[in-house]
Amino acid sequence: MKKTTLYILTAICLILVSCTNTLDEKPQGVVSSEDLNTPENAEKMVIAAYSALGNDYWATPYSNMWAYGSIRSGDAYKGGDGPGDVGDFNAYETFNLNRVDIGNADGTWFRLYLAIGRVNDALARVNNLTAAQLSTRLSRQAELRFLRGHFYFLLKILFKRVPYIDESIPKTDYDKISNVDLTDEQLWDKITADFRFAGDNLPVDQSDKGRITKFAAKSYLAKALLYQAYVQDNQNNVTSINQAKLNEVLSLTDEVINSGKYSLSADYANNFLSRFENGPESVFAIQYSKDDGTPNGRTDNGHSLNYPMNVEYGCCGFHTPSQNLVNAFKTSLTGLPLFDSYNTINTAAGDDFKTNSFDPRLDHSVAIPGHPYKYKPTFIFQVSWTRAPQIYGRFMSLKETVLPDDPAFKKFPPFMSSAKNWDIIRYADVLLFKAEALIELGRFNDAVPIINSIRTRAANSTTLLKQADGSSTSNYKINTYQPGVNCTWTQSYAREALRYERRMEFAMEGYRFFDLVRWGIAADYLNAYFSVEKNRASHLRDAFFKKNRDEYLPIPLNQINFSKGLYKQNTGW
Repeated sequence: MKKTTLYILTAICLILVSCTNTLDEKPQGVVSSEDLNTPENAEKMVIAAYSALGNDYWATPYSNMWAYGSIRSGDAYKGGDGPGDVGDFNAYETFNLNRVDIGNADGTWFRLYLAIGRVNDALARVNNLTAAQLSTRLSRQAELRFLRGHFYFLLKILFKRVPYIDESIPKTDYDKISNVDLTDEQLWDKITADFRFAGDNLPVDQSDKGRITKFAAKSYLAKALLYQAYVQDNQNNVTSINQAKLNEVLSLTDEVINSGKYSLSADYANNFLSRFENGPESVFAIQYSKDDGTPNGRTDNGHSLNYPMNVEYGCCGFHTPSQNLVNAFKTSLTGLPLFDSYNTINTAAGDDFKTNSFDPRLDHSVAIPGHPYKYKPTFIFQVSWTRAPQIYGRFMSLKETVLPDDPAFKKFPPFMSSAKNWDIIRYADVLLFKAEALIELGRFNDAVPIINSIRTRAANSTTLLKQADGSSTSNYKINTYQPGVNCTWTQSYAREALRYERRMEFAMEGYRFFDLVRWGIAADYLNAYFSVEKNRASHLRDAFFKKNRDEYLPIPLNQINFSKGLYKQNTGW
């Protein structure tokens, strides 16, 4: 499909048109910049900034990072109709085919800076109003800074070194800002400063469910600090872990936990069903809608490629769970993860999910032939629903989809979509942020009950995993960690347990690759994955992760050219 690449400076600006005719009359239907400086219109500009959360689309998804965080992590294959179908995603997945002139990476850069441009424009207008003029001034400033922190966080984990532009910089100076003006640490500090301001100035509750709250900001600050804590050198190697930042993560997560505002959903499934959106586990979610008075609604276009090919849907078969991931859900005789041995026998190659035992989160995350699709016992997933099973296997992703009779479902041919919210941070994330900080601080015994709470919820989440006759879909067996009974809980074991738990809990949710990078294990992990998986999936036969390069996408060549060489390319590219 045709794509147009735009100059970053255009992306960052909101283009406001004013003109005069020979009669010096104000034209009708045109809004000038001055018209937007009223309190009422400043509020509307804040809403416009919020809307940027969901302004991605099929080729440049960023509301969910599945194209960058799942298919680059070993959890998923690209899917679709073969390597050439949205071939840029295939380049992401195989790494060795990635290039500096990938159009979709350039498009993602453009759209994220467009979002930042909306935030900065709104923030400048709110800043110029007094509290007497706009009673919500401080809260709106905090909301906008949270949004800016979010968009820069995505740019940071994708590209590492990016130009930082806030509302104080005149548009005429944008072409003077380089992506290397700030060090890696300084760029993280800018991002965390926005979340810190938001956490200090937002209310505990908001009357509008979609608005950001104090503890959502503190949760995101904890996330950003956890990433920043893993200090990287200029070659992308993790050289140390900042203990002070880990301690701040503990303090922040304790605030969120002790607030009493959140809890784990009773059933894991509730996080992925439209009727439970904005539930007790939802800390920060993108709010989608349909039939809302707008021509097409505000549906989830970032996942529009990820539905099956059966008649009830029709397109497009992307984001398919890997055989490695399916095998990873197997559990031992004691109900614990198999860690290093899960992939020795390829259970994913067959149809037997009863002989081995599995973590229940398997059937919440993966559509498996012969199993009910999205908890509907009479709606059985078939191999024929997949698009290219000879290339990408028999499985599909489940969490982002809805049933065709769900009130949230919407077709916009040839694609599928829904108005189901998408959580960026769940409470389970907050708990595991804390557990990870505890482990890396040497307090690994304190992490046991936290990880076990996640596993206990998973064990209790089998009510909807039933076949038409009432029997369980798969053979489920999951147990908690009991040091001295079923495991020896050392720091290294606790670290492995935490990392495995994150994989199971957030499978196919888009952040796995970024975990691997911040832990400093991406190269070893992914090349070990490729050495086995290439014999199961032929499109991976030449895949290879180049250490000290592939941790980040290259700065798009278009952006370097547009900057006339001011922007510098990432390490290894």
